[in-house]
Amino acid sequence: MSLLSELFSDLFASRDNVMTRLDPRVKVVAALALLVGVVFATSPVLPLALFVGCAVVAGAGGVPIRFIGMRLAGPLAIAGMLLLLQGLLTGTTPLWSFAPFGMRITITAEGWRTGVVMASRVLGGTGVMLLLSAVTPAHRIFLALRSMGVSKGWVEIAMLMYRYIFVLLDLTADVASAQRLRLGYSSVRRGMSSAGVVAGVVVLRAVDQAVRTNEAMRVRGYRGEIPTGVMRPLTLRDWLLMTAVVVAMGAAHILTEWNT
Repeated sequence: MSLLSELFSDLFASRDNVMTRLDPRVKVVAALALLVGVVFATSPVLPLALFVGCAVVAGAGGVPIRFIGMRLAGPLAIAGMLLLLQGLLTGTTPLWSFAPFGMRITITAEGWRTGVVMASRVLGGTGVMLLLSAVTPAHRIFLALRSMGVSKGWVEIAMLMYRYIFVLLDLTADVASAQRLRLGYSSVRRGMSSAGVVAGVVVLRAVDQAVRTNEAMRVRGYRGEIPTGVMRPLTLRDWLLMTAVVVAMGAAHILTEWNT
């Protein structure tokens, strides 16, 4: 397994702890409640608190700090870009101004405030999904979604996507390694050309894999439905936990919005 595949797998979700032993439906509902709170937040306080809290809990659950950092590298870059673009392109009240290379650049107060909220939403949502994937194996999430009434077609597509995304990640890692051995990234121009080749190879392999997977499934008797297991009924404890998370999320949202 390549580093990319290991980075995005649910390897650490198979460990035994308090969080992993919870019913996956409880965790899915809790994650949805937290995501709703993040999306509708107009203050960065709640999303950032959830981001930090989820990262800490994931680390306490056994996920190595370096993996958490690598998983968060992309979202952090996106959040930083949103913050910069909002500060540069929206608003009229100057907040900071500097002139590198003789070109005046101004960050506005309105854009900065908007960018902080948008960036915090990105980080908060990422933190919630990081924690969910760190304490719940993917197949348990799919089973929970199916038992909660999500269309079987969507669940099956998600299952196949999750299965074959790792095949494509391994292919990407292999092709990129071969290119590096041939100095494919020795300059910016060659690096861009090599990256384009990787993208083309992955797209072509994805189409080819889709055809082969369809043929293999039909040969094995697939007739439009992948069999799934049956989950036990939710206990009173499960219902209480879900209710507590939803109520706590609602209270936290009201408090943070009221204070702002």
